[in-house]
Amino acid sequence: MMWIFNSVFGKIFVLLFYPFQSMSPWIGMILISFLTALLMLFVYRSTSNQQGIREVKNKIKAHLLELWLFKDSLSLTLKAQGKILRYNSKYIGYSLKPLLVMIIPLILILIQLSLWFGYQALDPGQKAILVVKLKEGQNPLHIDIAVEPSSGIDIEIPPVRIEEEGEINWRLHAKEKGIHDLTLIIDGRRITKEVAVNQKALSRISPAKVRRNFIDELFHPKEAPLPGNLPIKKIEVKYPSKSMNLFGLNLPWWLVYFALAIIFGFTFKGIFKVEI
Repeated sequence: MMWIFNSVFGKIFVLLFYPFQSMSPWIGMILISFLTALLMLFVYRSTSNQQGIREVKNKIKAHLLELWLFKDSLSLTLKAQGKILRYNSKYIGYSLKPLLVMIIPLILILIQLSLWFGYQALDPGQKAILVVKLKEGQNPLHIDIAVEPSSGIDIEIPPVRIEEEGEINWRLHAKEKGIHDLTLIIDGRRITKEVAVNQKALSRISPAKVRRNFIDELFHPKEAPLPGNLPIKKIEVKYPSKSMNLFGLNLPWWLVYFALAIIFGFTFKGIFKVEI
């Protein structure tokens, strides 16, 4: 069920970003941040007490003015401060419901965006580590496992079995542009893991293929889950991380996303008549 949801939800982002894949990632980021701001404004207006928020904000402003007008009177100042704290608490209460409603769609959006903005595809000639993480209780020294090279990916060294970590590692060497299916043979069964080489500026990169488990599938939505009867829980390619370059500064993509969404939200709240 989770895989079906991931496939359908992921297709929305594929269609959304398709026209911008060869452009700067900033174009896609600005678009999704703007759409997120519209979603947040809609949810906030639909689920919050707009009249109550408006009244509370007006009362807070009035008591702030009272602080300035009667700053020489200690008793009036303390009384105004107490009322400001009380109305601030009420304002937080009004804001809590829309924030709780928004948190689930925001998490789902962030998970999808991590595939588009979080990882950099390998370049031809670049090396990366392939990690197979075993289930608890499995000994990497006793697992029958091998990786088949493909036309686009070479395997440079024999598997390194790390007993303390419960994992087996290979070093990959990217050769050709494309999305390559790397085949792993585990106890006689063939499993594929995609590896991205030299993709467009805005591309969906899947770092890991995980076991059939609600949480694991939720946070790794691109590839179909591993069969549950295998002795492994994750196959991961260690891609370089990607950031957003702004005038020479490398910023985390999620920071840019939230900053732009907030800026758009406050910019358009008046147009959509939303009291925040």
